This record gives sequence, C-alpha cells and structure tokens, in this order.
Amino acid sequence: MNDIMKETLHTISGEKFSQLRQLLDDNDYILEAAETFKSLSDSTRLRIVLVLQENELCVHDLAEIIQTSESNASHQLRLLRSMNIVKYRRAGKRVFYSIDDEHISHLVDDMMEHVAEL
Repeated sequence: MNDIMKETLHTISGEKFSQLRQLLDDNDYILEAAETFKSLSDSTRLRIVLVLQENELCVHDLAEIIQTSESNASHQLRLLRSMNIVKYRRAGKRVFYSIDDEHISHLVDDMMEHVAEL
C-alpha cells in the first residue's frame, strides 16, 4: 500500500497523525513512565506512598502503620527510592523517608480521586 492510500485511511489529518506519532518517539521516556506506574501498582508500595504523603516516617513507624514487617517495608522503600519516588534523610542513627517530589503526590492524589469516583 503506498503512502497516498495509507493517508486516505486515517480519520485525522496527516499533520495531526504525525504529531500523535511524535508523542511516542522517545521510547526511553515512555518505558521510564511505565516503570514508575509499575512501582506504584503494588498495594504495599502504594500504601507507603499514601502514608508518606502525610508525614515523614522512619521504617519502624511506617511498618507498624501499614501493618507489615520492617524487612518488607525496607525492601519496598529501596525499590521506591531507586525509582525516585521516595527520598530519605538521616538523623543520627535513624533514617526518615518522605515523598521525593510533588509530582508523585499529584499523580497518586489524582489516581485516588479517580478511583473514588468509580
């Protein structure tokens, strides 16, 4: 099929078609976004993010609040840290975790609002 015939099959203009295709040009960017969503798709990690949106916490308190072991909480926090979803700071021997940036909070808030409307 030649380009002229292909173009006539589209319900949108060729320019708009090209614009939409360009949205997908940066595959690395898309894969990174998909990995971020995948990180948030686990219920334990999502609970961690929801709690950390409200308050900076150490692993011990976080584990108690979300009702999991400290080992599991630490494991999940490591994954969230590697995805730049959470960050930490040291205070003496303690490590406190919080949300890395407001984009994650907005993303989670919008998702929770969407789910509440279903």
